[in-house]
Amino acid sequence: MARARLGVLLLIATCAALVPVVARADGDPASDYLLGQNVFLPFGVKMPASSVEQLSTIVQEATAAGYKIRVAVIATKPDLGSIPQLYRKPQEYSQFLGQELAFVYRGRLLVVMPNGYGFAVTGKATPKVKRALVGLPPPSTAPNLADAATTAVQRLAAAGGHPVALPKSHGDSRTSRDRIVIAVVAVAAVAAAIGIAALRRSRRGTARRA
Repeated sequence: MARARLGVLLLIATCAALVPVVARADGDPASDYLLGQNVFLPFGVKMPASSVEQLSTIVQEATAAGYKIRVAVIATKPDLGSIPQLYRKPQEYSQFLGQELAFVYRGRLLVVMPNGYGFAVTGKATPKVKRALVGLPPPSTAPNLADAATTAVQRLAAAGGHPVALPKSHGDSRTSRDRIVIAVVAVAAVAAAIGIAALRRSRRGTARRA
């Protein structure tokens, strides 16, 4: 009986310990994702790959320069999970999210939504620091969110005494490279076709002589 009771108590204790985890998993996705990553990107919204790459790169470079920051890009209400009421309230959400992450990450947090930006440190507003974002136009549309976040990170890092250069986009260079590859393949195909035709003519001529 004693062992049975001990087993029941252990089961109850285990379930109780799991409650916060389950609650957090059912909450806003960014609070889970940013526990181990520096950037959270929206679900179901397509953004240019080059823009996403730039954002990831500048966050890494800012961190390497001594300005550690994490970024949550929110495009739609579903990106907020069980707290859609904070949509289009980037400052309020930055403080909420900062508090959610505080048990693992106690640092700078940037939130970017279509209508503007939010910035907090360990869940607390920092109006003085946020002044660096004054005058920065809101992204307005989802595809612009990553670019806007990149610019915001650059401004914040510079204001914090850790300026970083805007990463170059590789989109154009990749496009040019793809075009060159396609052109080379096309030329090779034409050359091969000409070679095959010439070989056939040569064989026909040899056959006639024979």
